[in-house]
Amino acid sequence: MENRTLSIHWRLDHPNIQRDTFFGRYAFSAYDAVLIDPHEIDRRWTAEVGLSPDGVRRVDVQRDRGLGRTLTAWMTKRRTELEDLLKVAGGIVVCRLRSRGEPLELRSGDAPPEHVDRYSWLPSISLVDRHHQLVFPSNGRFVPRRGRDVIVEDSTSPFSEYIEQFRDAFVYDAVYQDLLSTPIDRFAQVLARNKVGDVLALEIPFDEGRLILVPPIEGVSPSHEAAVLSDVIERMTERPAFSASPDWLPSYPLPGEDALNDELVRLVERRDALNDKLRELSERHEEITRYKRMLYARGRFAFLPAVADGFRALGFDVEIDEGMLTLRSEQGDARVVAAAAEGATVQLPAYRQLLHAIDRAVTDGDGRLKGILVVSGSRELDPKRRPTQFSEGVLRGCTDQGYCVLSSTHLFQLVVTALASKRADHAKVRRQLIETDGEFRGADAT
Repeated sequence: MENRTLSIHWRLDHPNIQRDTFFGRYAFSAYDAVLIDPHEIDRRWTAEVGLSPDGVRRVDVQRDRGLGRTLTAWMTKRRTELEDLLKVAGGIVVCRLRSRGEPLELRSGDAPPEHVDRYSWLPSISLVDRHHQLVFPSNGRFVPRRGRDVIVEDSTSPFSEYIEQFRDAFVYDAVYQDLLSTPIDRFAQVLARNKVGDVLALEIPFDEGRLILVPPIEGVSPSHEAAVLSDVIERMTERPAFSASPDWLPSYPLPGEDALNDELVRLVERRDALNDKLRELSERHEEITRYKRMLYARGRFAFLPAVADGFRALGFDVEIDEGMLTLRSEQGDARVVAAAAEGATVQLPAYRQLLHAIDRAVTDGDGRLKGILVVSGSRELDPKRRPTQFSEGVLRGCTDQGYCVLSSTHLFQLVVTALASKRADHAKVRRQLIETDGEFRGADAT
């Protein structure tokens, strides 16, 4: 027998999914699964009630022509229906995780005000173990926060398939947080988090029923999403609900359980050791390959640091300041401008920047520094096939001023030779760079 599924303000094109509105005719408890997107619910009062001077939407239930009492009655009705669906029928409720939206304050004489929001229909549950308690939704916060950094958690829930399949299409606009910082994993299954640990998807047991919070999706056809949801819901009805293991359960082992536990511990230890080794090798790989960025990158946040690393490999002390480099060594000091062109050659503006930097060093009392211009052109080509990477005007200016113009290809070759050399010092190549006027045509870094 197929599950009866109702979709509320959630466009899902599927023959087995009936669609309705929150204030529609059909009772939620009449279905096996209800899928709700609450983003439309608060439009019922935001369209009717304007903002007060203090920025709050507020009505007096004695003079609002029944709006407040009607909304309260609807929220109570839907909450009761969902409690019956979850706790009596063991059904499934899937809700897209949104912020609480704009609440409506209901005032009645001197009585304390009540509030209605997008989630006033949520049924409540209290889950307790010896040390903790999860009270939902009264202790829950639906915090506005938007992003795409969805990290799928390990889970036995069939809904993990839905999360995994659409992980690149999720664009969350709210996260779930517990006011008391309750360890949610003790009571429910966290299906996804963002990179800072906020809960994005969560499966909460309501006795035999389950309430699942998921982030909204963008760029997926309603028919595709509906097909996946329908299949997941079908399989969820065939699995037992999640429940936390009590503390005393390990005192009742089954034959063969201890051996499996030992094997799992050994595998986890091996996995952790491999992860540590993988992390170490990745860091070493990043350390050794960072010089390659000078062959293709551009800009002060990629190309300039790569050039700085290259000069450090040659034994210079390097400082990065105001988008330029200052080199210090026993062979001499230099000011470096690194320019990566969009086209084939670096043009005069880069030369003028270096000229200005050298003049400013003189006026600032730093003395006459050597000027070095590192250029990178034709970055889409293999370095072996690149033509001259600077214009004739750049070469004439650098030659006349006694500056060195150096391609990123030549600098990379110097770095490779220096790293392969058995010598710890590369004074020869530093001296050649400081003494070159015009184009640097290559040198031995050993």
